[in-house]
Amino acid sequence: MEDQAFADPSLAALYDSLNPWGPGDDFCLGLVREAGSVLDIGCGTGQLLRRARTEGHPGRLVGLDPAAAMLVQARRARPDVEWVLGDVRVRHWRAEFDLVVMTGHSFQELVTDEEIRVCLRAARMALRNGGRFVFETRNPGARPWERWTPDRVHEITAADGTVVRVWHEVRGEGLDRDLVRYTETYDSDDWPAPRTAHNVLRFLNAGTLENFLTEAGLQVVEQYGDWERGPLTPNSPEIVTVARKA
Repeated sequence: MEDQAFADPSLAALYDSLNPWGPGDDFCLGLVREAGSVLDIGCGTGQLLRRARTEGHPGRLVGLDPAAAMLVQARRARPDVEWVLGDVRVRHWRAEFDLVVMTGHSFQELVTDEEIRVCLRAARMALRNGGRFVFETRNPGARPWERWTPDRVHEITAADGTVVRVWHEVRGEGLDRDLVRYTETYDSDDWPAPRTAHNVLRFLNAGTLENFLTEAGLQVVEQYGDWERGPLTPNSPEIVTVARKA
């Protein structure tokens, strides 16, 4: 899960352990391999672009993230990728990329209509003609937040051997209109006190997503309900969207 806690360098160092490579990364890596130039918005520690470069991708790879601590991890691993600090409100590109991606459900961190509109306009502006914008959101029909309970504790071991426990708790009744507010708590026997981040995610259905994309000049060309390219159904876990400039 994604949140603002990773602005903390010590927690940013845990990000890859908390979010190991998975089917969504494989899906996006396949698209990156086909693209000459790629912009990853909200790249975090840059796992996707790092893997692509390690495989020998010869083109331009740009990772954009507002958390300096995350980019420290990215630069340390692959200094031969272009890592950019900031977000789409202050960093702009014009028709420079064949592919723009947002992974790790980072699109759901856009909680207002204006934030969504700004991001989608920036993604479209960054694409060359024929370029694709790919992102995923959790399907609200599957109600994933009901499984974000304090009894589901995830335990990881940091590089220095510190054992860290992580759990989540939804605040309130769960989905409030299309927003879910939750806390993410990190704790270790080696720390003086737990660290808790307060986060908000937005859950949009496929129709609302398409309306925002159309308004921004983007057209949905493929949409899936999972990373195996299964059909999107009311209870599919994901809404995986591939869009092009209209």
